[in-house]
Amino acid sequence: MSVVIIGGHDRMACQYKKICKEYKCKAKVFTKMSGKFGDQIGSPDLIILFTNTVSHKMARCAVAEAEKNNTDLVRCHSSSGCALNDILENVCKNECDL
Repeated sequence: MSVVIIGGHDRMACQYKKICKEYKCKAKVFTKMSGKFGDQIGSPDLIILFTNTVSHKMARCAVAEAEKNNTDLVRCHSSSGCALNDILENVCKNECDL
């Protein structure tokens, strides 16, 4: 499963990737908006948007990419490692149920 994490704290980027790896997910982490941000997102299975630490422009771009690629989007106000664990646990549990 591929995951794109948008927002969060710069110093947590490695921790986010490590948590995703525990759930057997490949992760891209974008804590700041870069030039061609929309093109860099690609077409992942899941986009996680940490709403507390992301700009409005970046959030709008992420939502547009999710709609364009028919990708699941999860919004979370907290950008902690525990919040990411909870999201991935719920998503992975739901996938296994299918």
